[in-house]
Amino acid sequence: MFTLDELAKTIAQRANATAKDSYTGSLLEKGATHCARKFAEEAIELTIAAVAQDENAVRAEAADVLYHLLVVLQARGVTFTSVVGELEGRTRRSGHEEKASRKA
Repeated sequence: MFTLDELAKTIAQRANATAKDSYTGSLLEKGATHCARKFAEEAIELTIAAVAQDENAVRAEAADVLYHLLVVLQARGVTFTSVVGELEGRTRRSGHEEKASRKA
């Protein structure tokens, strides 16, 4: 089964590729702000698909969101492993408790 970790590694490998050779490279060449805007655009498209209850569009847009999220992480130098570690730490307590701790 293909994993998000594999996708993150592929994105990291393509980070230094030229825009001509790689879509990922073209995104990263434009910088973190551009990557974040592209992620936001894809998130909006996913939201629209979900509201429209179009399963095929939701699937496709969710894939775009996950890909562009990992590109944003790469652009900012944040490893996917560190995000998974953050999630793992949060699962050790209730969601309400975890959210309350971030307000402090």
